[in-house]
Amino acid sequence: MSTTTNNHADQAAAFVANEERTHWHDQALWFVRAKRDKAAQSLPEWETLRETASQIKSHTVANLAAYLEQFEDNATRLGAQVHWARDADEHNEIVLGILQQRGVKKVVKSKSMLTEECHLNPVLADHGIDVVDTDLGERIIQLREQPPSHIVLPAIHIKKEEVGDLFHEHLGTDEGATDPKYLTEAARAHLREKFMGADAGITGVNFTIAETGGLVVCTNEGNADLGVSLPKLHIACVGIEKLVPRICDLAVFIRLLARSATGQPITTYTSHFHGPIPEGELHIVLVDNGRSDFRRNERFRHALDCIRCGACINTCPVYRRSGGYSYGSTIPGPIGSVLGPLRDSKQHYSLPYASSLCASCTDVCPVKIPLDNLLLTWRGEIVARRHLPWKKRMAMKLASIVLRNTWLYNFSGKMARWFVPLLPRWMVYNRLNVWGKHRELPEFPKESFRELYRKRDGRKQ
Repeated sequence: MSTTTNNHADQAAAFVANEERTHWHDQALWFVRAKRDKAAQSLPEWETLRETASQIKSHTVANLAAYLEQFEDNATRLGAQVHWARDADEHNEIVLGILQQRGVKKVVKSKSMLTEECHLNPVLADHGIDVVDTDLGERIIQLREQPPSHIVLPAIHIKKEEVGDLFHEHLGTDEGATDPKYLTEAARAHLREKFMGADAGITGVNFTIAETGGLVVCTNEGNADLGVSLPKLHIACVGIEKLVPRICDLAVFIRLLARSATGQPITTYTSHFHGPIPEGELHIVLVDNGRSDFRRNERFRHALDCIRCGACINTCPVYRRSGGYSYGSTIPGPIGSVLGPLRDSKQHYSLPYASSLCASCTDVCPVKIPLDNLLLTWRGEIVARRHLPWKKRMAMKLASIVLRNTWLYNFSGKMARWFVPLLPRWMVYNRLNVWGKHRELPEFPKESFRELYRKRDGRKQ
């Protein structure tokens, strides 16, 4: 377990300092959130779908072992080879071993947050295997030598001007070009060459189906299909929680996933894989990497219900204004702020506090994970484990004393209304006032709510 700590506020400082980018990032994600709302409102049965999906996931997680065995039996019957990985290292060893045994030197990979979680790319690169991420956003950040900043929109933090400069350097596009169509066509030509020369394809998986032994991969670019149709070797890497029991259950999630993620009725490609292609191989790597521990934790096991749509990330006011890299975790946003401390509560102690607890994340979650409740629960757990810095502990204790004593609360409010406006700005906003780094205090009212209410009540009498 890591002994280092990761402070969200400190890591967000650089992003927040660029005010123009912060506002642009905020608006871009709110645009996606608005599309989600429109798509959800187009279905009268939306809330029924959410409740049904929640019940299916709860049932599946409760009976996970049995469904995993059923999936393995059915996938093997279809000709796939199923591998089990206890952790990230074992996952990487399995994938590397498969590739090395077949002399693979070039791999094309579709979007997979699991392989990001396991840090597969650098392991393969260290062993002389060239890995190309074929999702356009993933390829952009790969060329920039960065991880994704969002689980669905990995390059959402990058402007088209920056993409133009990047493609000019790596792909030879015209200097200063910013036209999205031109840049996309250049990326397509570049990636087509990679597809044609690949020895193997690696994909993530959106859903596995216990009843059939099949895999479902959802993309908007078709890169997963192309990446596993040309090479004869397909390796599918999937977390053990991605199961649904029956093929009929899948329809519920397909209707929810794209609408929640991007506001589309369905992803452009929803690809089903049942066994390998003719004369090919399909290897399925089922990865635990802490998920069994999450499942045993009754307070936080609902986090395993997540279908990785990113809706909670798109709506979160903290994520929209601080960027994905401020979380220091593979998965950012509200769901990442629950999963991060589950992996290492000391390292990620600050993530449950990277939230306004507005509950917007819970409102949009397609499987009804009570994210605001889990974040609040984590705050109590972080304090109980004594991971919270002493300055914040003392501030919270002081606030508790004030808030629990009516006379002290009223007196403090009166003093603040009278005294703070008289102070010079430097005495209010300085390095000791961490809260005020990126915030302005509102104008202090001349009277408190209690005083106004008493006057109003007196006039009634």
